[in-house]
Amino acid sequence: METLSNGILTIQVSSHGAELCSLQCGGREYLWQADPAFWARHSPVLFPIVGRVWNDTYRVGTDEYHLSQHGFARDSDFTLLALTDAEVRYRLGDTEASRQRYPYAFELEIGYRLEGRAVRVMWQVHNPSSSAVLDFQIGAHPAFYYPDFEPEAQERGYFRFDAEGVLVRSCIGEKGCLDTERKEKLELEEGGWLPLSQQLFGRDALVLEQGQVHEVTLCDRRRKPYLTLAYEAPVVGLWSPPGKNAPFVCIEPWYGRCDSVGYEGAYADKEWMQHLQPGETFQAS
Repeated sequence: METLSNGILTIQVSSHGAELCSLQCGGREYLWQADPAFWARHSPVLFPIVGRVWNDTYRVGTDEYHLSQHGFARDSDFTLLALTDAEVRYRLGDTEASRQRYPYAFELEIGYRLEGRAVRVMWQVHNPSSSAVLDFQIGAHPAFYYPDFEPEAQERGYFRFDAEGVLVRSCIGEKGCLDTERKEKLELEEGGWLPLSQQLFGRDALVLEQGQVHEVTLCDRRRKPYLTLAYEAPVVGLWSPPGKNAPFVCIEPWYGRCDSVGYEGAYADKEWMQHLQPGETFQAS
């Protein structure tokens, strides 16, 4: 575990999964502390898939491979690349074992940098192959404590989005995959507000596609801003464990998404797939 502090923020990052495990400001912990009674993770990075592939199976050429939800990077040990007072970076590369589940050469770097009152999360995916395209997805899954959680209260505060009017929610269906037959409208209050409640995530994550939202602010019940997550990713998932009355909520920017129900096409043709030509590098933060 590496600890970074700039006098305002203090973070801790584990080499296992290159996972951010603590985010403190003013003596307050903002990042969920992985109580297994609710969810035993803090802020895993999702790679090389986001969500589930149908029946945990996908196809590359004539071959079938198997991956469980969100891929294997979150359960892999990364190598520490660089460490300064303000930044830490880790690397994960393909191995013989990884190619049994994911038949691509890759170099994944994950970094965290303190910038005043902000933490910049940095992703870099490089295709080291001289001939083959690298197909992948990548996403974030940070969990944040509700600002003023009360187990008996229905209200959980608010999201404030950089959007107005109506958002379109894609819905999770069978086996954790997307129900393409069902879309739902989320009516925002004036100013881009969405009330949070115990029931909001009763049918799993809210998935917002097509770049509808690029900034999500978590606010308390008095609408006071608590933290903001800004990103450029085209998809965001918003989630708290259904039926558990959990004291946290996840804000998850994704370059990818789960399969649609029944999908049996090629891995490379999945929606929101990222493609890297030989020698190319993808970067996002």
